[in-house]
This record gives sequence, structure tokens and C-alpha cells, in this order.
Amino acid sequence: MPEESSVPPSSGAPSGPAGSTGPAERTEAPRPTGRPGEASSPPPLSNPVPPTLRPATRPPDNPTDQVRTDVIGGWITRGGSGPCYGLVDDNGVEYALYGPTAGALAKGTRVVVRTAPTTAKVDCGPGRLLAIRSVRRQT
Repeated sequence: MPEESSVPPSSGAPSGPAGSTGPAERTEAPRPTGRPGEASSPPPLSNPVPPTLRPATRPPDNPTDQVRTDVIGGWITRGGSGPCYGLVDDNGVEYALYGPTAGALAKGTRVVVRTAPTTAKVDCGPGRLLAIRSVRRQT
């Protein structure tokens, strides 16, 4: 007669602690390896509440924007060899510019002009009279 084994036959189910139905499942998210070409998940985003600014109680002590008031960009409306020119800026404001050393500026030329108040007693036509300190032609 064949010998009987004292070990019960395997049913294919893993053995473990009572109430266990299988091997423990891994619940951790995969960690990025940092190797090129491999997918990695981005770090989670935080959800902080942004700070709230209080309304100002008075104007600032110093200007917050440093805007140059002596630079004007626009188009020459009255050109020639000078010394008087007409310019309309990007906001539609008309200027009468006096610049004996500015050279020839053709009508329709786009320029950026650095200006200064003028003390010369000249009539350069309609517009706010200013002296030309420098002219830069734009293309």
C-alpha cells in the first residue's frame, strides 16, 4: 500500500494569517526614478490661501512707477531740415519741436525724441513747444 503523506494537498491558495485572502497589496505610489524617458508623476500642488492686500490708507511716499516724461515716441508731421518740426505722439498729442542740431527729418518718420523745456523765443507751429535733446529714428 502506498504511503500517505501527513502534509495536506495544496489547493493553490496561499496560506497566511486567519482572515487573509491573499498576499499583502502594495499601496504606495511608485517613486520617480529620474531617468530620462521614464514617466514620473509631478509632486502634489499645495493649496494655500493667497494673501489679501488691505486697501491703501494714503498715497505712496514715492512714485511707484518711474515713467520718463522727457521721452516722446511718435511720427513727424512737419519735417524738413529744421530747426522746427511737428510731431504727434502715440496718444495723439501734438508737439512743436525745436532742434537746430537735429538734422533732416522726413514727414512720416517714426522717431523717439528726448526733450527738454525750451527757453528759445521761437514759433515752431501748433503743439506744445519743446527742445530736442536727441532723436532716434525707428524702422
